[in-house]
Amino acid sequence: MKISKLILLLAGSLVCHQALADFSYSGEGKLTYPTGVEKPFQFGFAWQQQTNTFQIGSKGYEMPLPESYSIAITLSKDEQQVWVQEFNNGFFEGFSWQIGDNLITLEKRQFTEPVKGDYVISLNNRNYFFARNNISIVVKFAADKITSVVIDGVTKDMGTKQ
Repeated sequence: MKISKLILLLAGSLVCHQALADFSYSGEGKLTYPTGVEKPFQFGFAWQQQTNTFQIGSKGYEMPLPESYSIAITLSKDEQQVWVQEFNNGFFEGFSWQIGDNLITLEKRQFTEPVKGDYVISLNNRNYFFARNNISIVVKFAADKITSVVIDGVTKDMGTKQ
């Protein structure tokens, strides 16, 4: 009887251990400067349920899994460059960033109609324009994955400014 209880307890602990949900996204990206120089960067997220550790970029924090994380994109006063604290210490012109299945790009383009900073930001090939000088990428999490990525503070490109 004791052996069967021990086997049941061990089997239960294996199931519980396998039920722990973790994820890790490296977040590979590339910055582009006004000179055309490109610089790689990495900014990702990871979650380890067993240790209750959430990793933001290169830093790990002992904390519960947050619902989301917001990355602010600030347009310079002259609207020629942007700053993203998580990606770089200073201003740059554009970027591409792969986080999980999501690709976000920010680049300058020429439009027939005025567009704030001449910038277009794309999320999975869907284009948006800055609606204000500060926008954000919001990454939402579940225990085992990134559930969604949305961009806040933008207007959708309806094809009228080409």
